[in-house]
Amino acid sequence: MAEIIAVNASLPSPSAMNVTFPLQEDYLFVETRHPSTVLQGLNSLRLNNAFCDVTLCCGGQEFPCHRIVLASFSSYFQAMFSTDLIESKQERVAINGVEPQMIGMLVSYAYTSEVYISKANVQALLAAANLLDVMAVREACCRFMERQMDEMNCVGIHCFAEAHSCKVLEKRSMDYILEHFNSVYQQEEFLSLCVDKLTEIIANDQLNVPKEEMVFEAAMSWLNKCPTRKQSFEKVLEHIRLPLISPYYLHDVIESLEVVKENQGCQRLISEAKDYLLLKDRRGELYCPRARPRRSTAMATGTAEVIVTVGGEDDKVVLRSVESFDPVTNQWKNLACLPFAVSKHGLVVSDSTLYLAGGEFPDGSASREMWRYDPCFDSWMEMAPMNVARSELGLVMLDGFVYAVGGWEGRSRLDSVECYNPHTNSWQFTESVKMAVTSPAVVALDGLLYVTGGAVLEDGDGTDLAQVYNPKTSVWTEVAPMQIARSGSAACTLKGKIYVIGGWHASTENTDKVECYNPKTNQWTMCAPMKERRYRPGAAVVDGKIYVLGGEEGWDRYHDTIERFCDETDTWEIVGEMPTSRSWLSCVSLQLRKDIHMSSSPGTPNDN
Repeated sequence: MAEIIAVNASLPSPSAMNVTFPLQEDYLFVETRHPSTVLQGLNSLRLNNAFCDVTLCCGGQEFPCHRIVLASFSSYFQAMFSTDLIESKQERVAINGVEPQMIGMLVSYAYTSEVYISKANVQALLAAANLLDVMAVREACCRFMERQMDEMNCVGIHCFAEAHSCKVLEKRSMDYILEHFNSVYQQEEFLSLCVDKLTEIIANDQLNVPKEEMVFEAAMSWLNKCPTRKQSFEKVLEHIRLPLISPYYLHDVIESLEVVKENQGCQRLISEAKDYLLLKDRRGELYCPRARPRRSTAMATGTAEVIVTVGGEDDKVVLRSVESFDPVTNQWKNLACLPFAVSKHGLVVSDSTLYLAGGEFPDGSASREMWRYDPCFDSWMEMAPMNVARSELGLVMLDGFVYAVGGWEGRSRLDSVECYNPHTNSWQFTESVKMAVTSPAVVALDGLLYVTGGAVLEDGDGTDLAQVYNPKTSVWTEVAPMQIARSGSAACTLKGKIYVIGGWHASTENTDKVECYNPKTNQWTMCAPMKERRYRPGAAVVDGKIYVLGGEEGWDRYHDTIERFCDETDTWEIVGEMPTSRSWLSCVSLQLRKDIHMSSSPGTPNDN
C-alpha cells in the first residue's frame, strides 16, 4: 500500500492577522460581463438540453427551453406559467398562429439578446413578437419597416401595422401616404385598397395635393381597377371636395361619367358643388366639410381663411385700422387702413371683395359713403354713396346685391332700406322695414333677408321682432320673435340656422346670451352663453366655427378677447386676443393671400 502522508497546511487565523484597512467607503464590485456570461451559460444549457423543463411545439418543430427564461422576457409566457392555466404544468406547450422559424428566432433572442431582421422575415417576426408580447423585438421590427418605407410599400405597411395594433408605425405610414400621395396613388397597393381605407385616406385634411382634381383622378384609378366597385363609388365621391374643383373640370370630366349619371347620390354631390361654385354670396350658408380647403391646397395657393376686422371704437377713439386674424396660427396682420376713421358701420363680403357702407365719423356725423376693398391690391376704392346717411345700420349681401337696412341719420331712426348693385355701382330704395330700427342684427339665408332685434326707443331698448324680406316678392313679413329683446347684437349663419349673439338686453345690461333660429321650424332656441357679455361685437364664421371678437362689457369697458363657438358641443371658449380692445367693429371671413401684407404681433398699435 502506498503510504498516506498528511500535510498540515498551517494558515494564520483571522484573529492572528493584524491587517489595517484605510478609512474609506466599502467597495461595490460589478462584473460588467456577468449578464452576457449568464446568458451564454443559459444558452449553452438550452443547446445541450440541460435542465430544460418545457418544450415549445410549433408547426412540427420543437424548441426545448427553460420556463424561467421564457417568463423573464415575455409577459405572455409569464402569464402562462404563473397562473392556473393548463400550460403551466405541461412539459410540451403548443404555439399556434405563427411560423416555426419565428418561434425559433424569438427563443434564440431570449437567450442571446440578438435577432436578425430582414425584409424577408420582418412581417412574420413582428407578428410572432406581437403574439408573444416581446415588445423590444416588436418595436425593432416597426423601426426597420419604417426605414424601408417608400411609395410602393407604405400602404401595405400601414395596413399591416393597423392589423397588429402598432400605433406609431400605423400613424407614420399614414403620414407618409398623405405626404407622398401624388406617387402613392399610382402604385398597385393603393389600387387594391378596400373602400373604407380609401375613403379614410382621401377624407384626411392633411392629404398633400396641389389641387382637388388629383384626388378625383386617384379615385378613378381605383374604380377602373375593378368594375364591381361602381356600387361603392358614391361613398368615395362624398369624400372628394367637389366644391373646390374647377367648374370646367366638374362639367367636362366628372359630370359626364356614366358612374355619376347612373347614381342619384353622385348627382346630388355634383349639384351641391355647382351651388357652391355658382352662388358665391351664399357660400357661408352652403358650408359643409367638402367645401373646406385642405391645408396643402391652401399652401399651394398661398391663401388662408382669415377674419378681417374693420374700424370700431377703442376707448371712445374711433379707428381706421384694418387687420386680419388667422385662427389657425393665432396671428394678426395689418391691411391697408381705411381713408378715414369710422365706427357703427356695416361690412359685407362678396367672393373676395369687401364692401363697407355708412357708419359714424369721429365728429358724430353719419356717413353715406360706400367703399370697396380689393385684397389683390390691398387697397380701398370709393364707390357710389348711399341715398341716405346711416350709422348703426344693418348691412348684408344677398344674392349679389348689398342691402342697407335702417340706422340713424343724425336726427331720427330709419325704416328705409336701399339696395346697391355692384354691376351698375348704384343704389335704389326698396320696401321699408315694418319697424324703424337702429343697431339691428341682419343676415341673409336661403335668398331671404332677416332683420332681428334692434333699438326702437330713445333709451336704446331693443325689440324681439324678427322681420324677413323676400326680394323676389318685395314683401316684408314677421317670423317668430326672439326669446329676448336686444339691440347691438352680432349675427351670422351656420349650417342653415341663424345665430344672434350678445347685445343690449332691454334696459338691464349687456348680455352674454345667444339664441338660434331654425327657419324650417320657425323656432328660436337658447344656446350656451358666451364667456363674457358683449355689446356690438364683431362675428364671423371660419371652418364651421363662430368667432366673436371684442364688444363692450359695460359702460367704457371694452373687450379685446376672441371667443369661439362649436355648435356640435354647444360650447364657447376663449381662443385669442385682439391687438386692441374695441366695439362697434365689423368682421367678415375672407380667403386672403398670405403674402399680401406685413406681419404684426398682437398689441401692435394702429393708426387712428
